[in-house]
Amino acid sequence: MSATAWLFVAGGAIVAGVGGYFVIARPALLPEDLRYLRRSDGEVEAAIPRLRKWLHLVFIVLGGHMVSTGILTIYVAVSALGDNNPSTVVVLALAGASSVGAMVVVNFQLHSAFRWVLLAALLPWVVAIGSAALSWLS
Repeated sequence: MSATAWLFVAGGAIVAGVGGYFVIARPALLPEDLRYLRRSDGEVEAAIPRLRKWLHLVFIVLGGHMVSTGILTIYVAVSALGDNNPSTVVVLALAGASSVGAMVVVNFQLHSAFRWVLLAALLPWVVAIGSAALSWLS
């Protein structure tokens, strides 16, 4: 397996791992969510009593999509990347941009405490694309 494939596998594993966290452990509201809303925990609970339960279900669905994106990324990287086929790399790059890339952009807009960790999670995708491009030039 090429270095490019391994990097995409790492990126897919990260996405699947974050998705697993969303399904299993992510709280409905983080402290930074309350800061963004400019409301206290009590205010949110009083105004929308079922919000936490609903968000928990939303994060299960979102996490499931992230896990599936990660699994599919790993599968494509292992089975279809081969000799860094440009169309496969483009598909994987678009998957990374629309999943991890979008999450990074939004978390920077929100000034999330996790924005730098998520930016680091984007690194395997960027390096994989660079690795593929270098292989095409040689």
